[in-house]
Amino acid sequence: MNLFSFIGDLLHVTSILILLFKIKSDRSCAGISLKSQILFTIVFTTRYLDLFSNYVSFYITIMKIVYLALSYYTLYLMNKFKFTYDKDHDTFRVQYLIVPCLVLAIITYGEPTHPGFFSLLLEILWTFSIYLESVAILPQLVLVQRTGEVELLTSNYIVCLGGYRAFYFINWIYRIFIDNWSGKIVMLAGLIQTALYIDFFYYYFQSKWSGGKLVLPN
Repeated sequence: MNLFSFIGDLLHVTSILILLFKIKSDRSCAGISLKSQILFTIVFTTRYLDLFSNYVSFYITIMKIVYLALSYYTLYLMNKFKFTYDKDHDTFRVQYLIVPCLVLAIITYGEPTHPGFFSLLLEILWTFSIYLESVAILPQLVLVQRTGEVELLTSNYIVCLGGYRAFYFINWIYRIFIDNWSGKIVMLAGLIQTALYIDFFYYYFQSKWSGGKLVLPN
């Protein structure tokens, strides 16, 4: 782990905590895409199936537990306040994301760490989680685009999430030059995910500069 990945992790956890704070303080999940949160929960679940079988470090183990716990807790809160959920705008068809990501994972998965079906399955699901994470924010971005005006906490959540991916992308570049790291699938997925935030970042910082509310063009 280096400084870039640590800052990325910090921004990632911060983004989820901002989201949870918004839901609990407002007692509402208005403006939050349930479909994106389900996708992120699928990402963490499929990626960390090796939680008890592949120990790397205490830090990584703790972070796996944190991501899993927070993602499921988010779904719990959204179910608790489901009467405030904006289902009319959260209409993105997630099957168009899940199925292609799974097909790509089956085609491009890496060499399993150990022989056997379970190890192969873990590798495919890990690859699937990488692809799915790169597009999991799409339902959220579509929702805020349809509603137009974005609440402050929701916008901060999205910006921190985008910042997390941006710092991890810098981390990968750093590892290529320092550690001769090779992770083409991870780099490609990270580049796609970072690119998805660019438009939102533009309007976010434009609103900060002008001192007005964040309003997205429909």
